[in-house]
Parts: sequence; structure tokens; C-alpha cells
Amino acid sequence: MKKLLFTLVAVAVTSWAVAQNTETKVKAEDFVSFKEKKHDFGKIKQGTPVTYDFAFDNISDKPVVIENAWASCGCTTPTKPEQPIAKGKSNVIKAGFNAAAAGTFDKTVFVKVQGVDIPLELKITGEVLNADAYAKYVAEKKDNKGSK
Repeated sequence: MKKLLFTLVAVAVTSWAVAQNTETKVKAEDFVSFKEKKHDFGKIKQGTPVTYDFAFDNISDKPVVIENAWASCGCTTPTKPEQPIAKGKSNVIKAGFNAAAAGTFDKTVFVKVQGVDIPLELKITGEVLNADAYAKYVAEKKDNKGSK
């Protein structure tokens, strides 16, 4: 009898624990919808900063506040809206990249929406070329356009 009672209690506790983990968590995507979450700059010239505007819409039924936007490194500088975004309105998170070091890059911008624990992630990628490599890339691109 004790084994049966113990088994029933164990099943009840386990069921309750599983139910707690499957509760719907609030996500940033419940409040904002980004047109795209990843942007590839392609090949860019070293020392020439670039920016990209990640456009989004407020899809919730109330104003949305972007509490914070930060980057995975100091070479990327995000800018967030300072005012709440009204229901149905649009805005942007601006992601700037300084392009100081040659090579490929894959950076993340984190966006914290008020009322959501887990930040949303935006990505920027590309390849920074030194002046000579960039000049060669531009010349080859121009030659390829002229031959078509």
C-alpha cells in the first residue's frame, strides 16, 4: 500500500513539475516583428564604418519599450529608440560596425524588450578588406558588369 501511495505521489509531483516547465514564456517576438534579423554587408573597405537599420513593427496591443541594445563586441554599436513605440508603429535598431580590422566578421546585437527576460538577437556579417584587396574587388566587379 505504501508503494502504491508513494508511486502516485511521485507521478503527481512529476506531472506538476512538467506542467510548470511547459508554461508559455513571453518572447520578444510577441511584441515586435523584425523585417529581418540578419544582414550581410558583403565586402567592405577597411576603415570605412557601415551601418544597417533593422526595421521592426510593434505587433502588440500596447506601446513597446526597447530597454536596451548592446553588442557582442566594442566594434559594433547599436542604437535603440528612446521613446516607446506605439501600437502598430514601426521603428529601427541601428547597428554600426567600425570595420577597423581586416577579415570576416559575425557579430550579434542583443535587444532587450521591456517585460521579456530573454533578449532578441540580430546578426551582422561580412568581410572587411584592406585597401588593396578592396580596390581589386571593386575592379573585378566593374569588369564583370562591363562584360555582360
